[in-house]
Amino acid sequence: MLFKDIPGQQAVKKRLINSVNEARISHAQLFLGPEGSGSLALALAYAQYISCLDKQADDSCGKCSACTKYQKLIHPDLHFSYPFITKGSAETAVNYIKEWRNAIAENPFMGIEQWMEYLDAENKQPNINIAECHAIIQKLVLKSFEAEYKIILIWLPEYLGAAGNSLLKLIEEPPAKTLFILIAQNYEQILATILSRTQLVKIPKLADEELKAYLIDNGCPQEKAGRIAYLADGNIAAAQQLLAEDDDDLESLFIQWFRLCYGRKGVEINDWIEQVANARFGRENQKSLLRFGLQVVRDCLMVNLDQTSIVKFESKHFELAKLANTINYENAPLIIKGFEQAIYHIERNANPKIMFLDLSIQMMRNLQLKNVNSQLTINE
Repeated sequence: MLFKDIPGQQAVKKRLINSVNEARISHAQLFLGPEGSGSLALALAYAQYISCLDKQADDSCGKCSACTKYQKLIHPDLHFSYPFITKGSAETAVNYIKEWRNAIAENPFMGIEQWMEYLDAENKQPNINIAECHAIIQKLVLKSFEAEYKIILIWLPEYLGAAGNSLLKLIEEPPAKTLFILIAQNYEQILATILSRTQLVKIPKLADEELKAYLIDNGCPQEKAGRIAYLADGNIAAAQQLLAEDDDDLESLFIQWFRLCYGRKGVEINDWIEQVANARFGRENQKSLLRFGLQVVRDCLMVNLDQTSIVKFESKHFELAKLANTINYENAPLIIKGFEQAIYHIERNANPKIMFLDLSIQMMRNLQLKNVNSQLTINE
């Protein structure tokens, strides 16, 4: 992976490159960034740059033997650990290395949902088990084969659980020229004992313009790229999902649901839930729908504050000013909280029909909390 193939994150790239060129490579680093920020791709590019035999000023050469092996993810001194579905207590990540290499080659910006779909995991819960921790220890006590450094990338250490305690001594005092790079999304879910032993590298979400430019560079029309960047909210994985789907449909689905909730039309709401709660629609689309709702509520509040200059939203389906009449300081916090909780529950495999029914009931109630001068314009 080359740094130039990763959109945005210029400050992070510069920091990582400087740490190598100035010989300030920390032996244990935690790349912390939201889903779709490119943290896994950055970790791969960083590891490749460290091992490159002909480093350039701002990137790997991409041509030496080390780079060639890194790009195929087959370098003998590059190791991976990641969540997987355990079929037996002795299974480790290496049992899924072929699937892992194929998944990364296809999409280095993937999230856990895409990885689980690649493994056909259905509703099974992934983890990084104790056998995998023991395998990591066995790999890293050996000397490197070719490169100066042995490097292990642990993707989503949140899934380590208590088994991660077996790695503490190795992380704190690794063999010479051994690097741990942990790639995480949720700081609170990582063992505190691991956090205290790593150097934090914060990776922010992408700006809308950076994501838009990335989509345009990959053949997306400019107008559509702007809409997708708005809906994805800095998440490359979500943007790729929206690009594969029809983002216009997602937008129209949301406004349809909003109008049904405003009109308190229970039967039609039930039909709508049947449409979005099935497996074909998918959890990623469900989350994108709700993230879109969060952005719309935010922009409605900006309209109500006469701050239209910072409003990002453009729609073919409705006027934001009319929608803003239904959003106020009473109901906005309740709606936002409901959307955020729904996203949280979707990520944890909640029953989507029950979840969307509960959210719809909340919306019907919250949308009745109107300002004194609000008008019934949403159904016009």
